[in-house]
Amino acid sequence: MATSASIQLVRNATLVINYAGKKILVDPMLMPKESFDPLAGKARNPMVDLPISIEELTKDLDLVLVTHTHPDHFDQVASQTLDKSIKLFNQPADQEFFQKEGFTNAETVEESKVWNGITIHRTGGEHGSGEILKQMGIVSGFVLQAENQPTLYIVGDSIWIEEIDQAIQKYKPDYIITNSGGAAFPGFESTPILMDEEQTMALIKDSGEARVIAVHMDALDHCRTTRVSLHQKAEELNIGTDKLTIPQDGEVITL
Repeated sequence: MATSASIQLVRNATLVINYAGKKILVDPMLMPKESFDPLAGKARNPMVDLPISIEELTKDLDLVLVTHTHPDHFDQVASQTLDKSIKLFNQPADQEFFQKEGFTNAETVEESKVWNGITIHRTGGEHGSGEILKQMGIVSGFVLQAENQPTLYIVGDSIWIEEIDQAIQKYKPDYIITNSGGAAFPGFESTPILMDEEQTMALIKDSGEARVIAVHMDALDHCRTTRVSLHQKAEELNIGTDKLTIPQDGEVITL
């Protein structure tokens, strides 16, 4: 494996991935702390500041990868800040959104694309179940592959479903990034829209040789799974830090 690959958790699901010599920004939510109203009546969102300046995040950026366009994955600050000619990959459901936002180099990944020696496969997901799923819209994940690089699977905003299990079996990733915040909306508490502690553990059980990196916690007030609760659940099941990494905001993981 090449040693240059790394993943930095910025905040929530925003990541900076250095991969095959390219700097990739994933799901940029760049708004300041407390920019919008509570989602679950607990606190204004996001609940924490960006740990890195926007200038630093966007400096020498090669690619933006967007799993879906909910504002905690692509916000107006990102739209206004990013160079409109930056290379951007999106899911089919968001093609029109990026045209309207004026991104001239946005490209839709139907199934897979090869870009600068990196193969990007799009995977499916379900942003909840039952009634709330209908309201949440379409989401995707992405698998990154390149020569002499680890295979990365960015699951995106999804609960644990067979389709994700199948993607793990198909691509056999070295690293799986899960959005494990267990988010739920008032009135729909019994149907989380993201993997919670139990679902993340189920994914780990089926993850083969992969190391799991869990993010999308402690930034939004409707995320009920926290870093602490996820760590406790892993400890109960004797899942060590060699198998599950729960990074802090700003932390860099060398792959």
